[in-house]
Amino acid sequence: MELGTRRIVHCNLTAHPTAEWTLQQFREAIPTDHAYRFLVRDRDSIFSAEVDDQLKVFGLRVLRTPLRAPQANAYCERLVGTVRRECLDFMIPLGERHLSKTLAEWVRHYNQGRPHSSLGPGIPEPVVLTRAPLALHQEVGPLYIHIYIYGYIYIYIRSVLYLRNSVCPSGFFR
Repeated sequence: MELGTRRIVHCNLTAHPTAEWTLQQFREAIPTDHAYRFLVRDRDSIFSAEVDDQLKVFGLRVLRTPLRAPQANAYCERLVGTVRRECLDFMIPLGERHLSKTLAEWVRHYNQGRPHSSLGPGIPEPVVLTRAPLALHQEVGPLYIHIYIYGYIYIYIRSVLYLRNSVCPSGFFR
């Protein structure tokens, strides 16, 4: 998660995380032309010296939290609690694939549809107003409903336009 924008940069899961798996996740999440300076991490065994060395090659300074001090990484602790409360407390994952798809949909909601009070309230990835596929939306008079996480979260929009990630070069869709 980027601390300044509260945007979740990368999300993946595995039953047995290792140092190699963690390093691969950093390779996928951190672009080559990044502006990041620091990485705050705890003292888990998946962060080996090899991972720290590779992060230094990426140009990041690794900041380790003190022992037994979850408050030192409050942003991460808050994010984990939010994922549990808003996404996982109300469902039973049927398998790793189901959990992965659900988390990916929730991350999209977190980044593009959920207001964050620390942003005044704002959204980490503001979306461009254009028309989206009808599979994700239902039209009910002047009210449009955007459905997330298999119908668990509904976002109501009063507008003639839908929400979509990409910009149409010719303007808005009708």
